[in-house]
Amino acid sequence: VMMLRELYPDLCFEIAVAMSTTGDKILDTALSKIGEKSLFTKELENALERNEVDLVVHSLKDLPTCLPPGFTIGAVCKRENPLDAVVFHPKNCGKTLSLLPEKSVIGTSSLRRAAQLKKKFPHLEFKDIRGNLNTRLKKLDEKEDFSAIILAAAGLKRMGWENRIGQLLGPEDCLYAVGQGALAVEVRAKDQEILNMVSALHDADTVLCCIAERAFMKRLEGGCSVPVAVNTLLKDGQLYLTGAVYSLDGSDSLKETMQTGVNYPCLNEDGPNDDVQRVGITAKNVPGQAQEAAENLGVELASLLLSKGAKHILSVARQLNDAH
Repeated sequence: VMMLRELYPDLCFEIAVAMSTTGDKILDTALSKIGEKSLFTKELENALERNEVDLVVHSLKDLPTCLPPGFTIGAVCKRENPLDAVVFHPKNCGKTLSLLPEKSVIGTSSLRRAAQLKKKFPHLEFKDIRGNLNTRLKKLDEKEDFSAIILAAAGLKRMGWENRIGQLLGPEDCLYAVGQGALAVEVRAKDQEILNMVSALHDADTVLCCIAERAFMKRLEGGCSVPVAVNTLLKDGQLYLTGAVYSLDGSDSLKETMQTGVNYPCLNEDGPNDDVQRVGITAKNVPGQAQEAAENLGVELASLLLSKGAKHILSVARQLNDAH
């Protein structure tokens, strides 16, 4: 809202409703078990559909790669640091994961994080932890159940709790989630006025990275219940995408990197192509050819992993997760 007020000083923006979603309410079950695709989005989309609100803001990583009909992501804001962060129990202050004692318990609700870190740090144990950031930090600080918890660095930074980050996990330790660190503004797809307004918030580099990541995820048919991870880099007009899939314990994995050129001019693409959605994102002010190249990159990388056996790894992970 602050960004919109700066861009459109004559308009009035009010934050109408702070809403709780299914994902916020069901706290005694692992995210990967609830089996609902739109855990953190459905209630907000209902309000959008009923015209109670004109735009809703999500963490992009919570949005499925196929949005319900009638909705689109009208803006993807500049990405915050997408890496995962370790927050340590006060008694472990100053340590890193590799320095924690044998059998130390690490809290995370993410299969993706657990799969990668189990493999990297076999001396640690991983347990589910749910709740919003305040709840998780409170559980960590006030009880002795966890030696550390893993959270997205972006969430901690946005809440002003950057000082709690004890260790940032680079790509060599833990690839991040599709869309992690980016905020998405969801709008009604037919609402041209609102769509035009919010499209000014798009960050072109973030859009291209996230289109590639979401296309990768969509082709793999990944979601909360399987460990899929990515790392993207946009440099000198080249987009590099690293993608990986893991078994639940991290023992089996496939990881590859591909790149493509995305240096295209922004043509004046008026007409019916205006509102092309790519994996749920409508980005009018980002060159269409660049978006297409990014989407193809994600699809091709996923196809490469599938040709090497990713489907088997993911279906076993899904079955095991369902069975637990």
